[in-house]
Amino acid sequence: MKKIYLLFFLMTSLVVSAQSECDNANSYLVNAYSHVKDSYESNNVSHLKYYANRSVESLKLAKEALNLCNCKKAKELTNKTLELLVKVDNAETFEDGRFFVKRGRDLSKESVIEIDKCAFNQYQDNQADENYVAAQTANSELSDLQAAQLQLEQQQQALKLKAEQIKNKLAEQKERELELEKQQIVESYKTRILENIKSYNETLKVYNTANFTPISFEDTPIDIQTKSISEIKSHYINQMKALTKDYLEALNRCETS
Repeated sequence: MKKIYLLFFLMTSLVVSAQSECDNANSYLVNAYSHVKDSYESNNVSHLKYYANRSVESLKLAKEALNLCNCKKAKELTNKTLELLVKVDNAETFEDGRFFVKRGRDLSKESVIEIDKCAFNQYQDNQADENYVAAQTANSELSDLQAAQLQLEQQQQALKLKAEQIKNKLAEQKERELELEKQQIVESYKTRILENIKSYNETLKVYNTANFTPISFEDTPIDIQTKSISEIKSHYINQMKALTKDYLEALNRCETS
């Protein structure tokens, strides 16, 4: 009986350690996949490289965890993905970088699938081992119906935990996408304002060369993290209105000069 308890203790310790490392690897690989997706969906080389580097960081952490997690295929895919994404930082053009990102994204997705397969297989193996040891130490046996019910409850709990993890990761990804959209809106509005100012100044120079005073633009800072997209748009529209007002007043002065 003591030998059975010792076997149970050793097996439990090994199972907990392996599961912990595989869970960590799973989390890092999901993060890596999320970042490389953001990189692929970027519309400029700066964001492309930024999210690719974030993915590389997560892949390196996943690689360390995979060294202690028995999932050979996931480890191979992780190494291949790393080899591709480290090349992005030195890519000279957006197209070159996106080529490596696309291939890395596909491999990263496969690594997440493989780590999930490993986790499921290990869960089944561990359950089989634990059920065997429990059967040796139990004073009575559960009926087939009770055993099936227990297994179903465990699977439901595992699925519930996985669903919560996915929900949290989707919320984080949505927040990152919203912030990126806000940054793009700000850049777009600034570009349009500068284009209009250039046109205004060229017109004023033609009509009143002697007394020409260029219209300038000083951007008023706005915290995009606390402002909604509607508030950001309103902020830059008001700035454009003020600049247009200055332009019209300058035109009026041209008529009277």
